[in-house]
Amino acid sequence: MQGKILVVEDEPDQLEAIRATLKEAGFYVGTATDGVEALEKARSVSPDLIILDVMMPKLDGYGVCATLREDAATASIPILMLTGLCSYISKLTGFESGATDYILKPFDPEQLVSKVKTMLGQPA
Repeated sequence: MQGKILVVEDEPDQLEAIRATLKEAGFYVGTATDGVEALEKARSVSPDLIILDVMMPKLDGYGVCATLREDAATASIPILMLTGLCSYISKLTGFESGATDYILKPFDPEQLVSKVKTMLGQPA
């Protein structure tokens, strides 16, 4: 396996598409379906990278990202926001909350794997 990735997505079809893409590329993939579960799993699993949706129940991706950055145990985990929110303000808010990078939905599987590998310091 090339690394542990936590995928946080509340839409089941999207979650499965992301999970399958990354698993096929050789990554270990854990999942969460809301912001609160994401925080719990990020702390218990210590993933190498988090892929994070923005619009989710209980706590949105911006809140998850900011909370992870405030915790010494999770502050250095790279966070890739993968969302349908494409406005300048949405992207800016993502980066201001602590996101490492930002990809728009619908995603291209090859681009996602390449971006993940790059963020993990692996050859794309």
